Amino acid sequence: MAEITIYHNPACGTSRNTLAMLRSSGVEPEVIEYLKTPPTKAKLKELIAAMGIPVRALLREKGTPYAELHLDDPKWTDDELLDCMLVHPILINRPIVVTPLGTKLCRPSEAVLEILPASKLSPFTKEDGEVVVDDGVRHV
Repeated sequence: MAEITIYHNPACGTSRNTLAMLRSSGVEPEVIEYLKTPPTKAKLKELIAAMGIPVRALLREKGTPYAELHLDDPKWTDDELLDCMLVHPILINRPIVVTPLGTKLCRPSEAVLEILPASKLSPFTKEDGEVVVDDGVRHV
């Protein structure tokens, strides 16, 4: 089975749903609880580049010190924002999933289907009861 990694926060419903979808596809991913084992600055840069998103797009506001650190101020450079994420890993939005088909911030959780190297999955029911139907289309 192809190597898949999820940067996971078990306290996050979206992260739990994403992990459950991966497992229901027959994959047992490498699970990195990034609050316990934060990625290095180099790894964060690598993940952001692979996702093709700006650094700010990876910042989480809710339930974090985002507001008290005034991270909405455009004065912050990408490098400074990365440093803040290293000091406060809760600022890193999640879950991030890495597969052979790509790297993606999986919000909503069904976004993982776009990079899942598996055949079409059976419908999946999220924790809140929402049913996710896999259209079988994979994006590279």
